[in-house]
Amino acid sequence: MAQRKRSERLVETVASGVAELLPDPDRDTAFTLLLDGAPQSHVDLADPTHLQFEYVRRMAAAIDLLAPPGQPVRALHLGGGALTIPRYLATTRPGSAQRVVEIDGPLVEFVRKALPLPPKANIRVRVGDARAAVEGMRDSGYDLIVLDVFAGARTPAHLTSVEFAHELARVLDPAGHLIANVTDGPPLRHAKVQVATIRAALPEACLVADASVLRGRRYGNLVVIAGRTPPPVAGLARRAAGDWFPGRLETDLDRFAGGTKPVTDSVAVASPSPPVGLFGNRT
Repeated sequence: MAQRKRSERLVETVASGVAELLPDPDRDTAFTLLLDGAPQSHVDLADPTHLQFEYVRRMAAAIDLLAPPGQPVRALHLGGGALTIPRYLATTRPGSAQRVVEIDGPLVEFVRKALPLPPKANIRVRVGDARAAVEGMRDSGYDLIVLDVFAGARTPAHLTSVEFAHELARVLDPAGHLIANVTDGPPLRHAKVQVATIRAALPEACLVADASVLRGRRYGNLVVIAGRTPPPVAGLARRAAGDWFPGRLETDLDRFAGGTKPVTDSVAVASPSPPVGLFGNRT
């Protein structure tokens, strides 16, 4: 496998802003991708199973538990970044057929050139809007959908509606699952709306997050796992509790959402911006 060794910081202007690849000071072949100063992805070219971001480890834990180890899956990734989860799947589940939709073409080229994909990885990347791409896909084509789309540090409004959730459900296999990254802070209004919206299409769901995020004390990532069949809650709870930064599993989503209703295209809004200064003084 072609590997980029630790070197200088790489910077390039892409469609969505300024992309930077920062060498990891602790791992010679690892890099963090930032867009306009906000961390987007972390990749270790020598070991794609090393996952630095806690929410990405929670996504990977769900993937590990949703199907037998090593079994190839049909995966759709909405949002590309540095292709961390596709690399993980290609390594842990060889033979998986993976499709990535990323709207920023120059970012795709920047990442592919600087951080080459593993050889023989069956990862196809399509440049385009996630919703438009999904609307053109056939029914029941995927076992797994990973939704992790951000414009800057916000998920666009047209990807937060119940109409879009039903499109995701349509292209999922009946036994398949959606894994969605939702970002929010106190008082978690957006997260509650997203839970209600996703469950309107995929009712069997749970979420995993840091306890302080779930309690509405700070901004962070909440990973929603949803399908038509129940997610593996016992395994998810064990993996979350045993993480480097322990998380908490929430299964009572009626209580979590607190009567919040799904949102339609006509009233959907983008996810909230992160607090000023969350990612340091970068601009």
